[in-house]
Amino acid sequence: QVQLVESGGGLVQAGNSLRLSCTASGGTFRNYAMGWFRQAPGKEREFVAAINWSGSGTRYADSVKGRFTISRDNAKNTVYLQMNSLKPEDTAVYYCAANRLGYLLGVGVTDYIYWGQGTQVTVSS
Repeated sequence: QVQLVESGGGLVQAGNSLRLSCTASGGTFRNYAMGWFRQAPGKEREFVAAINWSGSGTRYADSVKGRFTISRDNAKNTVYLQMNSLKPEDTAVYYCAANRLGYLLGVGVTDYIYWGQGTQVTVSS
């Protein structure tokens, strides 16, 4: 059983940056592909970014491409989401998730089996 804990959310003005962290415990982190999703009020959870087990492969939603960067540090059991040039429409609860298939850059909620509790990101205009 893998436990995931996100941190780093908060309230920022549009155009500013935030870095989210997600630390894993209870499993072999380096074996898992990791993803970030977000969910705004009244909307479905949507894919943001994914990274494979080694960090050599990444994938992004079109809405964040060029602004967000996903990375990981397997020695620290942590995956990061650097968010730059934030917009009000980025406001959501952000979740990290783990996928046992370490090579799979999944974009669907069902591609992941372990989830964190989420961290709120609010971007003011």
